[in-house]
Amino acid sequence: MDTMLVPPWFEPLLTTSFFNVCRVHGDAARSECNMFCLDCNEDAFCFYCRSSRHKDHRVIQIRRSSYHDVVRVSEIQKVLDISGVQTYVINSARVLFLNERPQPKSGKGVAHICEICGRSLLDPFRFCSLGCKLVGIKRKGDSKKETSTMEGIGMSRRMVCSRHEQEEELREGSQQDMYPATPSPPASNARRRKGIPHRAPFAS
Repeated sequence: MDTMLVPPWFEPLLTTSFFNVCRVHGDAARSECNMFCLDCNEDAFCFYCRSSRHKDHRVIQIRRSSYHDVVRVSEIQKVLDISGVQTYVINSARVLFLNERPQPKSGKGVAHICEICGRSLLDPFRFCSLGCKLVGIKRKGDSKKETSTMEGIGMSRRMVCSRHEQEEELREGSQQDMYPATPSPPASNARRRKGIPHRAPFAS
């Protein structure tokens, strides 16, 4: 996906503010604006607005994890090339983040980092979010393509090494903060002591 092929709704999607209360259906149970229409390319809207104004349009639903907007891979990959973007498993659903999430710069020993913001990644991908991929496209024209081998490695690691997947609770509306599970510590190669150490007896 180069600059010429970026869909017209892509940038508006990334800059749209979600999870505000709908001005029209504010008293209804599902009034949070967590949907985006790819055809209208306008502000976010709620469940009831979709039924009345976007019935036959292409609509994707935005969800929230730890105060950050995410979209399910199963929805976004139908309309956008998401290759090179790190995905995560949250509540058994594979998702990716819309925008960069602030964090300290990655330290030494991190195998994979986002090319744009430097965020540490779980797998050999290029970007941590769709927003960072868009920046990469604009900067480089997406000339650095991912090989099928790299994508295969990332897929096999996610299927086999489930402990490396970031598990969080996925919320469709609530802004309650959630935290990722603590990853398992790496195996240590240090030798264990044999038996209980004894002190030398004191000299008389």
